[in-house]
Amino acid sequence: MKKILSILCFASLLWACTSDSSDGSGSDDDNPAPVSFQRGPMLVNWADNIIIPSYEAFAIDMANLNASFDTFKADASTVNLTAFRASWLTAYKTWQKVSLFEIGPAENVGFRLNMNIYPTDADKIESHIASGTYDLSLSSNRDAKGFPALDYLINGLGETDDAIVSKYNTTGKDALLAYTEAVLGDMTALSSDVLSQWKSSYRDTFVANDGSSATSSVDRFVNDYIFYYEKFLRAGKMGIPLGVFSGSALPEKVEGYYKADVSNELFLEGLAAVQDFFNGKHFGKSEIGESLASYLDDLNTVKDGEDLNQLINDQFNSARTMVADLSPFRTEIENNTPPTNMFMAYDEVQRAVPLLKVDMVSAMSISIDFVDADGD
Repeated sequence: MKKILSILCFASLLWACTSDSSDGSGSDDDNPAPVSFQRGPMLVNWADNIIIPSYEAFAIDMANLNASFDTFKADASTVNLTAFRASWLTAYKTWQKVSLFEIGPAENVGFRLNMNIYPTDADKIESHIASGTYDLSLSSNRDAKGFPALDYLINGLGETDDAIVSKYNTTGKDALLAYTEAVLGDMTALSSDVLSQWKSSYRDTFVANDGSSATSSVDRFVNDYIFYYEKFLRAGKMGIPLGVFSGSALPEKVEGYYKADVSNELFLEGLAAVQDFFNGKHFGKSEIGESLASYLDDLNTVKDGEDLNQLINDQFNSARTMVADLSPFRTEIENNTPPTNMFMAYDEVQRAVPLLKVDMVSAMSISIDFVDADGD
């Protein structure tokens, strides 16, 4: 009898242990099969095929921008100004591809804040040029350097190219050239530092942190990614100039204000970067790898009976179409009261926010760690 009781007890204990196991072997209702998606390969794809190649391409464009300036410095002609301006725009468009990667080295140096605060402070720039004394590493000078400062220096010094070139060929030209060179030097140093850190050590740190906690690479970067889309792409490039948050239009706050016809281009480059990253598209190539899109597919995530991955991509595409149909943002705002078409395009951009910030992160069990000041 004791032997039989022992066998029964052992069997009961074995059944209990099996039923409580965490390997999904209980009932389908109580213990659903675990998600098979692995975050590690996604982090590898992000680092090796998207982030680092984007920074490398940006470094090349910064080198070309510096070379164009050197040519212009030696001969400040309208031809060389046009070439300098073209290199600025090329680098500015590539900047849109790396601006969303504000994590690790970029976060440590405040890369985005040091490279692209607009509107630039033209009065401060002129004061620095006049005095010849300035420290561009100070946070107080962030609005007097970077791409927006170059916008002023090559597009805003006069009404025509001849007028701009004359500033670089008259009394005071040495101080003007020195300031332009200092701005470029600051941008180049920051860019080189961020890329170097990614390639030397941070890449491995980023990839190794493949857990699912709030401090893991995926959770942190998804927060940064959504923050970029909501605050810098949607609000910074469109909402603030439109007056969505202030109640009145602020055309002076458009990106690329002095080169007034490029704001749409810059926005669309940023939107393309956001969508390509979502889909895991390799930088400059057609190949795709593990991504937020494939993560949602693995989770079989649907919203109102529709595939969430497809809904997000459809919304990005719809936003792109509406923005592409607009006149330059500054023209839309200054020439239309109210700028109805731009408001409609803004609304289309906005519709992606809850898809990312609510539906996507909920499916992935990621918590939003930043405060929303203007609503979804």
